[in-house]
Amino acid sequence: MLMVSFYHCRNYRCLCCDFNLKMHCLQLAVPALLSVLCSISYIPIVYADGKEGEILPPTIQKLMKGYNKYLRPFFDNGPVTVGMSLDIASIDTISEINMDYTATIFLRQRWTDERLCFQGNKSLSLDGRLVELLWVPDTFIVDSKKSFLHDITVENRLIRIYPNGTVLYALRITTTVACSMDLTKYPMDKQTCTLQLESWGYNINDVMFYWTRGNDSVRGLNTLRLAQYTVEDHYTSVSEAVYETGRYPKLIFHFDLKRNILYFILETYVPSILLVVLSWVSFWISQSSVPARICIGVTTVLTMTTLMMGARTSLPNANCFIKAIDVYLGICFSFIFGALLEYAIAHFCTLHRPDQKHIQDSEDDIDMNGTINAISSGENNGAEIDTSKNKKRRGGRNTSTAWKRLLCILYCFQVENPHHIDNYSRLSFPLCFIIVNVFYWVYYLYF
Repeated sequence: MLMVSFYHCRNYRCLCCDFNLKMHCLQLAVPALLSVLCSISYIPIVYADGKEGEILPPTIQKLMKGYNKYLRPFFDNGPVTVGMSLDIASIDTISEINMDYTATIFLRQRWTDERLCFQGNKSLSLDGRLVELLWVPDTFIVDSKKSFLHDITVENRLIRIYPNGTVLYALRITTTVACSMDLTKYPMDKQTCTLQLESWGYNINDVMFYWTRGNDSVRGLNTLRLAQYTVEDHYTSVSEAVYETGRYPKLIFHFDLKRNILYFILETYVPSILLVVLSWVSFWISQSSVPARICIGVTTVLTMTTLMMGARTSLPNANCFIKAIDVYLGICFSFIFGALLEYAIAHFCTLHRPDQKHIQDSEDDIDMNGTINAISSGENNGAEIDTSKNKKRRGGRNTSTAWKRLLCILYCFQVENPHHIDNYSRLSFPLCFIIVNVFYWVYYLYF
């Protein structure tokens, strides 16, 4: 170290030069000392400028020597095979409005990198941050709307290297994936959703994907408990994605979901049936009780309308879907509205009750008018037009016959006793409703 005496400096400039020399010597000596200590204990070096340099153990240093992470394994010897397996940790939401589902999965990928072989019989479990030093497959989730890698408390990644060069790379991911749904039989529908894994940049000449254990490569679905669905079946398949840029490897996981209908029976179907039955109460109320019957009819119609609006709030507003629940609510609304119209018809017939005596008098008047017209017509024309008189008589008789037939037809549509309308409705409405229900449930459950 350079020593400068303060006594030999006669001006302030000499003092400043001595201080600068000391600080410069310290800046050179401190990093050198830290480097010696860190080389002994393998502690990372953190410099004052924020850059971090790491001292790797000898085994890792040997593996990384000459390793190029930008080149895939077997670069000149055919494609590298990557095995996949999944653990479904949870399926959080399944949205009919957005037609997607959100799931948390553990994705495990295995491949062999001949450049990472080492001597020994134990695997090396490395910090997930060392993945930046290795080549990894560029796998992505097809139809993913949004995804993220969990990072609490650290990034949930695992790197494990085996002596034969096999690399295990595991990730914990939460992803929202699109799922095309057919809601025509909602809520008695079954949906098939997929989770597709594909290589982004490597085609089938570079990378090949396969499921490590076939259909058993995906686990966790048997223990899942979903709110509205039951997982009926699941299976895996291997495919290829064809684009303009080439053919890429693809793995597909299929799982079938069946909706639990019990909730909808208690929430929608039972209230709808009860409202229909309530509308039939008016058939047993006297037709003279106008306020009571109108009140029941209007109340059931408005309540059914509110129920129909509430059933559509959790479903997409798509005109292409006429759902099973919409059909049933429409049937119930028709029966309720029909009960209201039934009373309107019965009340109208009561106010305009037909009179049999009036109809018979009308028929006699027609006969008499026809006869009188025929006689007067004969007196005016004289004996020379007897043939014309006979024709007019026949015309009068034909006209009277037509009027009689028209009155008979109109009389068939008349109700002799309007109270019989309620009697017929008490039987016909429940019978028709039962028949329609049988056809409805058989069609949507078995076809």
